[in-house]
Amino acid sequence: MNDIERVANRIKIMNSYVEFLKEHRASEKELSEDYLLRSAIERNLQLAIESALDTGEIIISMEDLEKPETYRDIIEILEKHRILPHEFAERFSEAAGLRNILVHMYTDVDPAIIAEVLANRLEDFDLYSEYILSFLEARSSRKSE
Repeated sequence: MNDIERVANRIKIMNSYVEFLKEHRASEKELSEDYLLRSAIERNLQLAIESALDTGEIIISMEDLEKPETYRDIIEILEKHRILPHEFAERFSEAAGLRNILVHMYTDVDPAIIAEVLANRLEDFDLYSEYILSFLEARSSRKSE
């Protein structure tokens, strides 16, 4: 599997996690009261974020860009090289911080934050997919010229 196929596969996987999250949007109260639902949502959110970050790492490697030291660096490098627009990158870089909380501080995850993401931030993953796929299309066009 080449790098382009790896990115496309990761985007597809990310989108499946996001679809699960869209189908199971829950309020802070629901998340607080339903452990099973909260666990499933947190895990799918973590995997969606990790899939997005994986695509960024593949692109950084493909383009031979500077190596990220943190997950947030991945988004910042993509912004620096105009793969992601500035405003979007600033907002989406928060996902890297949320990923770290979900993985390392899982006992401290605030249901209000998860409910906020479910209500207002899932579309960021759709935008991320669009920006990444647009970059790949432009890259492919440049290479075929």
